[in-house]
Amino acid sequence: MGAVLISFLKEKERVLVFSLSVQKVDISGCPQITVELLLLSVIPCSYIMDSKLRKSIEQSLINLKHLDRKQYAISPGLLPILTFEAVQDVDISKCSRLHFEAAIECFCKLFPALRTLRAAYLLNIKMTSLRQLVKCSLLSEVDLTVDVSPVIPMQVSIVSSSQTITPKISTTFVQSENYILDATSFSLSGSLLSNITNLTLEGRTDVSDSDLQDISEFCVSLCYLNLKACTSVTDTGMSILIRRCIKLQSILVCDTSFGRNSILALCCSLPNSGNSVAVDFGNKQQNSVALKLQTLHMGGCKGVDETSLLEVLSQVQVLRSLCLRETHLVDNALCSFSGSSLEMLDVDNTMVSGAALAYVVRGNPGLKCLKARGCKNLFQQGSNGKGEECSSFSHSCKELYLELAKTCKLEEFSFGWGFSHFSLEALGPAITSLKKINMGLGASLSHDALTLLPTTCPFLESVILYFQVITDSIMINIMQSLRYLQVLVLCYCLGDISSLSFKFSMPNLRKLRLERVTPWMTNDELAILTQNCVNLVELSLLGCRLLNSDSQQIISCGWPGLTSIHLEECGEVTADGVISLFDCKALEDLLLRHNVSVLSLLPFLSHPAAYLETIR
Repeated sequence: MGAVLISFLKEKERVLVFSLSVQKVDISGCPQITVELLLLSVIPCSYIMDSKLRKSIEQSLINLKHLDRKQYAISPGLLPILTFEAVQDVDISKCSRLHFEAAIECFCKLFPALRTLRAAYLLNIKMTSLRQLVKCSLLSEVDLTVDVSPVIPMQVSIVSSSQTITPKISTTFVQSENYILDATSFSLSGSLLSNITNLTLEGRTDVSDSDLQDISEFCVSLCYLNLKACTSVTDTGMSILIRRCIKLQSILVCDTSFGRNSILALCCSLPNSGNSVAVDFGNKQQNSVALKLQTLHMGGCKGVDETSLLEVLSQVQVLRSLCLRETHLVDNALCSFSGSSLEMLDVDNTMVSGAALAYVVRGNPGLKCLKARGCKNLFQQGSNGKGEECSSFSHSCKELYLELAKTCKLEEFSFGWGFSHFSLEALGPAITSLKKINMGLGASLSHDALTLLPTTCPFLESVILYFQVITDSIMINIMQSLRYLQVLVLCYCLGDISSLSFKFSMPNLRKLRLERVTPWMTNDELAILTQNCVNLVELSLLGCRLLNSDSQQIISCGWPGLTSIHLEECGEVTADGVISLFDCKALEDLLLRHNVSVLSLLPFLSHPAAYLETIR
């Protein structure tokens, strides 16, 4: 792979010069990059060295800069640009000044073999511009992720996300107990089709039903679709896309209006002829999108009722990853799952029992990730929904732990209610290779269990503890023994820890979150923390009331590479504004809450990008 070189062309004008053999171009996080600079970087050196040609090029770039952005087509004769046939992967994420449509026009000429485009965290992308991607004929993977809003309207039912949408396919979904699917739904328009198979639109609240309909027309080869937190699309809109994109194998729709209509679209028979196909909701289908799904994430989708969950789980046979957190999941539906390939299962905050979980674990020995926080029914009797016990289930979680210990090698484990020291012992060999552990409300690990945690799970990279009783000896043991630890989260933990807990070097620690556990922290302790956790990139402090405005300089000097800072109820840390935090040049995420009067923050709040170019 060739190198990407940085050079300069007169007076601080930064130019990228690409090697002809480079396969991946990564200019992510460069807010100064524009289309003009991008074009300038691919002009042959001979043209730049010639003074007359250079003046001509400069004038062309000036003209291009003042073009109407709606006319972003680039004439082939405008500039003498090179072609990089080896480039297959381009990342322009966080390049806020790069005009997306013009960039696509450039890429289709510069990189004819382009297959992967990452353009995450760009708010200037219009969904109507997605059609331009067909110009990159080999493009197969596109990532347009933006930050998921912290306020997801879970209780809001969206009826329509576009006033002008004119459905081009049948939107009649339920007729009595049957699901009617018209074969005309699959007729294609005469427009050019894209080869895109993987499309990520996570967090894009500007995506509407009409956008989904457009995508379903020119991205008919979609295999992977991520619509997580796309709160403006409706159940109807998603169901229409599913019925058109019949090659889908991975669907991620967490925290959306995904509901009964979309489930029906997943479970209905695929058309084999021009005749309409009527699908009875109560019968299994031998040919449906659901049967081919490998990933199904619909966590937080309140529109999916128990009947719909039962139907879709009875059809998915080859699933590898299943997220059902915060849904209406009960034992009856979970027991209908008969797949044997699960590697990830998330049932956080559902009504399932330990017995039902044990049933699924028994049939999926390759399970690597299990999340079951907030499940208050884990110790209740399992049921198959007909008043009968489901496969002679026991009355406790003991069977679940034994099944896990017998068949699984977990890498990630999240639990809450009922989890104790005895549970940890029962898991035995299942957690010897554990990398991530998350203990939530209801879990009660004893002093001995937490002390033995580094011995039991020596490869832990992430430790998250909520409402656990911790002491200095426990924390010192974790700090000294877990050599691979990268994430440490302590939230609302009881006990009595002091600054002694953080006086040990942790060079691998990247994320630190302390909520209501260090009220004693002063600037001196904070300074010690910066010395012992030198490679931190994310910091979150809540309830450190002894901090003041000098804390900002300690943070920015000790961790200049921080990308995320959350400071809540931290004394008077923002009493004199936030000017010192601007020294963290890579900062993307900044949360300041209940520290001091908001008046001191007004200059920053009025125009944050003027202070931090990387802020999202």
